[in-house]
Amino acid sequence: MNLDTSIECVLFDLDGTLIDTAPDFVIALNLLLTQQGKQPLDARVITHTVSDGAKALVALGFGIDEKAEAFASLHTQLLALYLEQIESTRSTLYPGMENLLDSLEQAGIPWGIVTNKPRLYATALLSRLSLLARCPVLVCPDDVRDKKPHPESLLLALSVLMREPERCVYIGDHIRDMQAAKNADLIAIAASYGYLADGVDPAEWPADFILSQPEQSIGLLNLLKFRS
Repeated sequence: MNLDTSIECVLFDLDGTLIDTAPDFVIALNLLLTQQGKQPLDARVITHTVSDGAKALVALGFGIDEKAEAFASLHTQLLALYLEQIESTRSTLYPGMENLLDSLEQAGIPWGIVTNKPRLYATALLSRLSLLARCPVLVCPDDVRDKKPHPESLLLALSVLMREPERCVYIGDHIRDMQAAKNADLIAIAASYGYLADGVDPAEWPADFILSQPEQSIGLLNLLKFRS
């Protein structure tokens, strides 16, 4: 399907939206659990928590919160194992996303990534997947004072791309992504195929549209046309 839209830029969340990164987190967390003498977790349980970040994975795996004495050390160990795992990453673009990126580039529509994933890990992953050089803008929490759902990171990406919000979209798999998009006056598209926890309903988020499958992205963008 060809891209025929008057959208001026497309911004993506990273984990659970543009890229399926869960396999690397499953390996890293279960390796840490094994090293600590604990039983590994089912991959599906870990996947549901990936979009909440590494601290949430430590809490999930060890049943402790950030106040626990061992939490900081376990968090550091998990991140080190994850960075090591990226070298032989099992993460992949979601189905249809390569076609979408190609179509955006052919149409001259810039795209970018706005993520709460720290730059060290985001750049390592994107480099391994040969996406870093293609991506016109990558905004990480290192680059801003306030993370999503604050709009600062999205507005920074738009500034770099020299675009105004009204004809730009942000696609993400977490309620904070939709909140950030609305706070920045972007069109908010929920990726319901992402890492949603059990019982979470994207229809309850402040999303303008919902993608149930990543392959639907071009068709949805083609619906978004504006008068000159």
